[in-house]
Amino acid sequence: MNTENNPENLDVTKQGLKEDITGVLKGIKAFLSELLDIREGTDHKETIQKIKDGIPVKSHTAWILIFSILIASIGLNTSSPAVVIGAMLISPLMGPILGVGLSIGINDIDTLKRSMVNLGVMVGLSLISSFLFFSIPLFQEATPEILARTQPDVRDVLIAIAGGLALIVALSRHRELTNTIAGIAIATALMPPLCTAGFGLATWNWKFFAGAMFLFTINAIFIALATFVIVKFLKFPMVRYIDSLKRKRVAQFASLIALLILSFSIYLFYGLFRKNQFYQRAQEFTEIIKEKTGAGIINTEYNFERRKIKLVVLGKNIKSNELAIWTEKLPQYGLENTLLEIQQDDETSKLLEEINTIKSSYVKNQELIASKEERLLEKDNKIRELTENLDKLERQQIPFVKLSQEAKINYDGLKEISFSNVIKTNFTRIDTIPVFHLQWQDSIPNRLLQEQQLKKWLQMRLELDTLQVWSN
Repeated sequence: MNTENNPENLDVTKQGLKEDITGVLKGIKAFLSELLDIREGTDHKETIQKIKDGIPVKSHTAWILIFSILIASIGLNTSSPAVVIGAMLISPLMGPILGVGLSIGINDIDTLKRSMVNLGVMVGLSLISSFLFFSIPLFQEATPEILARTQPDVRDVLIAIAGGLALIVALSRHRELTNTIAGIAIATALMPPLCTAGFGLATWNWKFFAGAMFLFTINAIFIALATFVIVKFLKFPMVRYIDSLKRKRVAQFASLIALLILSFSIYLFYGLFRKNQFYQRAQEFTEIIKEKTGAGIINTEYNFERRKIKLVVLGKNIKSNELAIWTEKLPQYGLENTLLEIQQDDETSKLLEEINTIKSSYVKNQELIASKEERLLEKDNKIRELTENLDKLERQQIPFVKLSQEAKINYDGLKEISFSNVIKTNFTRIDTIPVFHLQWQDSIPNRLLQEQQLKKWLQMRLELDTLQVWSN
């Protein structure tokens, strides 16, 4: 009997397969739960106590805050990230911010009041300390570290959220994760914006002050919001009030504060996201204009609030018809309702063209001069070579007239003397040999001896070893 197509066997197989899949899914779920579940190991009571202990500004806390602000201000003034990081590690600013998030999460109105008061005191002390430091004219330079804290963007929000979540998770463990807390204090960077705000006050730069305080507010709100979310997720025990009416009012007030913070956080995040998106699109648009037109764009200004892109052009200008075309293309790059302004100077453009013409002419002249110098050098080398050959020929030239007169005086029996160069070869090389032809009087005694002496005299006189003397 064939059992393969038996319906009962098929049902059993399907049931077994279903159980296997269910078992695998349960295993994956258990693994992920063990890996990612932060509820296990949470110490509610100890966490609440640690956060409350970090809220108040006591005598030593106030001085630590002042000293850390001074250290951070010095670090910003010298553009030293290491000094700024050290100041953030010792700063107690995080305590009241965590207290705000915790108190809203557990409906603790008294802790909320204490947190807000102490946060205000800490911010005031920080601003006063940094203001006094930057009031000294020697320290009023707007360094890159200061400028970096005046323009918050959406990434600062993400850092604050992630830092706040990591901080409250680390604090809520039975065993406190000290390294994590120190790292979060550095990453969230609460101190530098306050120091920059003090710099703005000291230099009467309200743009710096507003931008830095905005950055600090963003960090503080999102850290508190992250704390609130984790406190609710971990189900921290709510504060109970004997008076039911008061408990209800506190719960409603806490819920309202949480809703306001959440709404404001979403609003800030969305605003920063749109601003960051505008800057990215404007930069992309500017690069495309520069590439397509070849314009000499030397400066750019992007204003999100006014929806304006301003380009400063020097050199090759953007023509009016090109400007109209690029203005029409703005919506294609997500820049609707944006004004494109080009600042360029025709006179400067003409001047640059003249400068380029002069430069081109100068380069050509230099090339011509270099070519002439090369030809002159070749001529000099040729003259030098000819001069050397001439000198060589002069050295080889025999002063025959003078030499014959001297020979007549020295040798009375010499009747006639002649000179010629004899060219000979052995088919390997060619040599030129000077030859003197002598004719003696018939009656001269010791003719052979005189001939030998004459040859030696000629060799010494002319400095020629290859000289030959022939006689009749």
